[in-house]
This record gives sequence, structure tokens and C-alpha cells, in this order.
Amino acid sequence: MNYPKSIRNLIECFKKLPGVGEKTAERLALSVINFDENVIELFSSSIKDVKYKIKKCSICNNLTEEDTCDICRDESRDSSVLCVVEEAKNSILFEKMGSFKGRYHVLNGLISPLDGIGPDDINLDKLVSRVESEGVKEVILALKPSIEGETTSLYISKMLSGKGVKVSKIAQGIPMGADMEYIDILTLEMALEDRKEISN
Repeated sequence: MNYPKSIRNLIECFKKLPGVGEKTAERLALSVINFDENVIELFSSSIKDVKYKIKKCSICNNLTEEDTCDICRDESRDSSVLCVVEEAKNSILFEKMGSFKGRYHVLNGLISPLDGIGPDDINLDKLVSRVESEGVKEVILALKPSIEGETTSLYISKMLSGKGVKVSKIAQGIPMGADMEYIDILTLEMALEDRKEISN
């Protein structure tokens, strides 16, 4: 016997989430049946809110519901230090760590010629203009240790050469090829503290 159509549809929706297979999707869909009405309303409105209210910060490209994110609006943050990350979720990792008091710049990708992603396809122009206009003294590259991450780091280092800004990258306590979101907070904190300057 097949599930009723509404359950089958929900299973298919859950399967669209990363890392969710048939069995997990089935279990999640069946658990929704037991939610009370308030939870169902919150669940459905939250999904809509994430889709229609979330946008990219006009300054750093981070996720926000306003024109600019909380971090860019926070005047207590050190605007002379920029931490460059691949995706918005990477900046959340540093925020959970609690020790970084600078600001962020989200690239939304890495240079990857094999995937057809070049320097013009990620948020690099805005990075240069921020360095030039915001009095940035240090750019910390917190990109994953992979071929794409290294290529992007070298490109940024060359782009910022001669602009009077220190370019460093987090230390390699992070294993090659590791996805930033799976790195524990202590390793990430140590890597940030032990960052190295990139020579041009």
C-alpha cells in the first residue's frame, strides 16, 4: 500500500534537503502528522519567511532580513579587520566562537575553473572597494583548505597587493579538503589565532 498523496508529496519535499534520503524523509513526514496546529503554522510560515524575507547584506553579502546585517550595523565591531569567508554559514561559525570582533566579507563561492567559476563570478570587486573605502588594515582569508580555496586566496592576495593592507590566512590546523562547517570551534579558534600573513 502506498502512502496517501499528501504524505508522498511531503516525503518528496524532505528528500530535496541535503543529506536526507528516502527513509529519513519518510520518518520526518510521518512525524509531522503528530505536530499540533500551532507548530504546523510556525513550520510553514518559517519556510515562507526564509524564502521571501532573507536577502544578502548590501555591504558584506551576509544573510539578513534588513538592507544591512546586524554585524555591519554594529559600531562596536572593528571595521579595520575583514574576515573573508566562502559562504554566510561560515561567518556563523566564527560568531559562535565569540572571539572575533572584526567584520566579514562573504564571497558566495570560490574560484574554480573546472566548474566554470571565475573571479568575476564571486564577490571580489566589492571586497576591493571595501578595502579602499573602509580603512581596512587586515584581510583574513578563512577559506577551506582545497585547491579552490588556495586559488582564491592567492588571487585575493595579488588583488590587494600594493593597497597597504595586511593579508593573512587562518592556520592550517584545518585538514586539507575539510568542509568548514564540520570543523569544531576549538580548531577554528586556534586556526584564526595562528593565522599567517601571505607574502605577495
